[in-house]
Amino acid sequence: MDINTLPANVMDPNCPSRVIFQRIGDKWASLVIQVLGDGPVRFSELRKMVNVVTPKVLTQTLRTLERDGLITRTVHAQVPPRVDYELTAVGMSLLEPLSMLREWAESHVPAILEARDAYDDAQDQTLIGSPS
Repeated sequence: MDINTLPANVMDPNCPSRVIFQRIGDKWASLVIQVLGDGPVRFSELRKMVNVVTPKVLTQTLRTLERDGLITRTVHAQVPPRVDYELTAVGMSLLEPLSMLREWAESHVPAILEARDAYDDAQDQTLIGSPS
């Protein structure tokens, strides 16, 4: 059976879409994709814009995104060499869904933090026992 003829199903542990889903869900990958949505960026600028990512992790993230066909890496012949990273058409197609997810996350911060506090308070009460 050819895997290309089967319908993708992220709930199937053997489906390649699961790896792609995991890749997009990686915090560094999704941040890099959003930064590159404004156009080509050099490594050092990308690192500043993503913030707190180590050079090693950023390099690994960029290589993985390039391997998956989501970004391109262009080396310019100059001294010192200049390398730009840019979204491919497939990478660009992720901008809208990531933007929606970002908007959802940013708008639900208060509710989620409130839920966490309530959960933690309930757990604390369970550990120390409710006052009689």
